[in-house]
Amino acid sequence: VFIAQSRASGSHRDVEDEELTRIFVMIPKSYTEEDLREKFKMYGDIEYCSIIKNKATGESKGLGYVRYLKPSQAARAIEECDRSYRAILAEPKNKSSESFEHDYYCNNTRQEPRGNMLPFCGHPDFCSLEKNESRIQESVSKRLSVVSRLPFIQEQLFALFDLVPGLEYCDVQRDPHTNSGYAVIQYSTAASAIYAKHKLHGFEYPPGNRLTVIFLEDGSDSSE
Repeated sequence: VFIAQSRASGSHRDVEDEELTRIFVMIPKSYTEEDLREKFKMYGDIEYCSIIKNKATGESKGLGYVRYLKPSQAARAIEECDRSYRAILAEPKNKSSESFEHDYYCNNTRQEPRGNMLPFCGHPDFCSLEKNESRIQESVSKRLSVVSRLPFIQEQLFALFDLVPGLEYCDVQRDPHTNSGYAVIQYSTAASAIYAKHKLHGFEYPPGNRLTVIFLEDGSDSSE
C-alpha cells in the first residue's frame, strides 16, 4: 500500500503526524492503556496509547487511540488486527476530536439486529435524520449507489458502510474496461441510508479518491 501526499498538505512529517500514524479503535471497556499497547505492539513501534473516557465519571467509553512511529505500522495494524477492533485512521488532531468520536460512538445505544455495529443511532445528526426523513425533498430509498475512480475491495467497502447501523448487503461490481469501482449498498431503513450518504458522499477512500454516493431507486414508497 502506497500513501501519497497532496501538494497542499505541507511537509511529509506534518502529514505523518496528523493523518497517517494514529489509529482509532473500539475496545472492551475493561481495557487499560497497557492492555491496548499489548494488543497492538506486534504491528510496530507505539509512541503512545490513550483511552477515551467519560469526563464526568472517568469510565472508559470503549474507544482508544494508538499512535505509531511510522505510517506503514499504522496501516499494518488496520489491516491485520482483529475486525472487532474496527480500526481506522484517526482524524488529525487539529480537527475536532469530540465530533469525530461522536460519529462512531454515543452513550444512548439501542439494540440492532447485527451484533457488531457501532451505535450511530444516538448521534444527534442520525436521530434528526430519522425523525425528519419524510420531510426530505430528495427521492430517498434504502439503497445507495457508490462510484469511485478506483476499484473497490469487497471486505473494505463493507467494513466502511457497516459503520452505519442496519447494513443488509454490499454488492461490489467492477467495470473491466474502465477499472472503476461501483457498488450497491442496502440498509434496513431509509434513515440509515440517508445517514450513510450524509457521512460518506465525498469521503476520500483511499485518500485522494472521493466516493460518490447517491440514492438508488429500490421500488419502495419513499414517503414511508
